[in-house]
Amino acid sequence: MKLCSYLGGNLMKQSSEFLREELIFTNIKVKNKDEAIRKMAESLYKKGFVKESYINAVLEREKIFPTGLPTEGVGVAIPHTDAIHVNRGIMSIGILQNPISFKIMGNPENNVDVSIIFMMALEEPESQIEMLQKLMKLLQDKDLLLKVKQLQNPKEIKKVFSDLL
Repeated sequence: MKLCSYLGGNLMKQSSEFLREELIFTNIKVKNKDEAIRKMAESLYKKGFVKESYINAVLEREKIFPTGLPTEGVGVAIPHTDAIHVNRGIMSIGILQNPISFKIMGNPENNVDVSIIFMMALEEPESQIEMLQKLMKLLQDKDLLLKVKQLQNPKEIKKVFSDLL
């Protein structure tokens, strides 16, 4: 199944348009979630995919609605914000050098150590819930997450998702 159909509807035409090698970062060295979010969001802004407001909007949303997920084997986070801050739909993936603490989605009094960040910028508000649901199904694959965490080459990481989606 191609990424466009996996993501639902007309979100993206091809996986190459939604997930690009230049937005897949490996071995990211950061001290905390805010630094990680800022670093990844700034890369989206510099490439024109999001508005300048996206960076602070993601940080603020993360405070109110945390996105850490205690998935089996590897903790992940899916920071995102409203479509009004997005110019063009895209996803960025960050593999962290060392895990950092995120508040758990739906259980913010607890933390999860996150090693992989999937930052989403969706331009269609109605697609956000559907995209999150579908991505969360994919993230239940422990072996996939462990494999992605070990990869150091953005091209290889993109291929893993392209092969599956």
